[in-house]
Amino acid sequence: MNFILRTREVGPYAMNTYVIIDDETSISAIVDPGGDPDAILQLAMDSRVDKIILTHGHFDHVLALDEVKEATEAKVFLHPADAEAFDLDYDYPLHDGEVIPIGNKSVKIIHVPGHTPGQCCIDLGDGRILVGDTIFVGGPGKTATAQDFATTMENMKEIVFKWPEETEFYPGHGPCGIIGKEKPAFDAFLSRGWDSDTHGDVIWIEE
Repeated sequence: MNFILRTREVGPYAMNTYVIIDDETSISAIVDPGGDPDAILQLAMDSRVDKIILTHGHFDHVLALDEVKEATEAKVFLHPADAEAFDLDYDYPLHDGEVIPIGNKSVKIIHVPGHTPGQCCIDLGDGRILVGDTIFVGGPGKTATAQDFATTMENMKEIVFKWPEETEFYPGHGPCGIIGKEKPAFDAFLSRGWDSDTHGDVIWIEE
């Protein structure tokens, strides 16, 4: 059986919080507690939360972190690069390729820097990947500098768009998407090229 995956839009920045539940043990992990702690705890209500996994350290993804951690006593997982960049405390470091158990099942961590230095995706192992702000329907996550955008594009080519085309991705904001549906627009963007100072909010299709 696959993980049960629940989601709710929370906080003032329309952030998608996810709860990953192992149906065999009812053990769960909360991903990106971005606000409305009571709503998040209700989303995980019939499970035992033992992990809080942060895809990255931006403030809109951690607004309810302290309240959720206190209520669940769960351990916090975060990539060390984002812990340093955003001065966040955590219990266990995330690393690329790491396998993290949730009940009797496990997820795999994929480090995809660009949006932030420690941005990670969470592969559920069944064709679904929680991507944080790595990629959205229509374009990549926002980048702060041209170098960050260059890093993002390299990782899009070498990691994200090498996932199977049927892969469903679940971002930190907005609707979920399918890699194969995004790929034609991404390929067209690659073919057009971009200015050397490109960064910020970028979309694949020219308006």
